Amino acid sequence: MIDEKAVTDFIYREAELLDTMQWQGWLDLFHPEGRYWMPLEWQQQDPVLQPSLMYEDLLLLKVRVERLAGERTFSQKPKSRCHHLLQAPQIVACDTAAGVFKARTSYIYTETRGDMLERYSGWASHDFVLIGDALKIKLKRVDLINFDAPFGNIQLFM
Repeated sequence: MIDEKAVTDFIYREAELLDTMQWQGWLDLFHPEGRYWMPLEWQQQDPVLQPSLMYEDLLLLKVRVERLAGERTFSQKPKSRCHHLLQAPQIVACDTAAGVFKARTSYIYTETRGDMLERYSGWASHDFVLIGDALKIKLKRVDLINFDAPFGNIQLFM
């Protein structure tokens, strides 16, 4: 049975997988049709007809993970590292009968590589589906508070 605690635990586990660079474990959290979306506009509604910072399906996420894990990826020497500082997730919907599970989490994200340190703040919204007994990410939407600022290369995943 999926309850609010299970949804919250899932979000904390996802952050732990990212912070410890367990890329395959993180990818396994996604539904085969899952998406990772970082809008370019405040309250953006369409990731396809409007430009986005990122809008990636599972194939693109796998390509990025392979690049991050690759030994010949010289742009990742030294490797990037990250840390997610999460507020308690707000459960937006948790209806097992309907299969609807949604949460919104405020965060501060830090990414570092060598002597460079980048910090981002925003909200992550998760839409989950139930596959068997397991939650899977159907959509992870990452809204940055400073979405309109110029960014360097965001190497990892928020």
